[in-house]
Amino acid sequence: TLPRLYPILDADALVGADVPLATAARAFYDAGVRWVQYRDKGASDVEFMERMRELRTIFPAGEAVLLVNDRVHLCAEVGADGAHIGQEDMAPAAARRLLDASGGPKRLLGVSTHNVAQLCAARATGAADYLAIGPVYSTGSKANPDPVIGLEGVKAARALARLPLVAIGGITAENGRAVIEAGA
Repeated sequence: TLPRLYPILDADALVGADVPLATAARAFYDAGVRWVQYRDKGASDVEFMERMRELRTIFPAGEAVLLVNDRVHLCAEVGADGAHIGQEDMAPAAARRLLDASGGPKRLLGVSTHNVAQLCAARATGAADYLAIGPVYSTGSKANPDPVIGLEGVKAARALARLPLVAIGGITAENGRAVIEAGA
């Protein structure tokens, strides 16, 4: 079951804020976060694996869900509970096959979408365990963000999605309740 809050530990954002990864991760854990995704677009696979192993000690297996962003091929090796992929990454069906072939427990797969057509296409693959929609609001975390969908876009996605739905992009403590009320 997806929690109400599903934060992303983004390496670039942490570097920009001069916050060490472990410090942010421990703060999330101490605050009760038990579901988190790690995104590090610039790290090599070796660096990424080292950081994921550190995160796995902070978010213990069986007690917390730890997902990798994009790097489906590393899930088993780093003990991740699954992966989250975007529109520019591996196809959902291929990601599901790779996750299932890695043995062990079933790993989760999340797929980001940015409009109703992408959401329907991702849903149709049957590969995802949950879908993400957004950006709901303007966001500074992407160099080339997709167009903002607003709360109406979340409502439209909720009406079409049969899976758990995560809203992404520009969500803050001030606007989070409205996003949840829209169906995420």
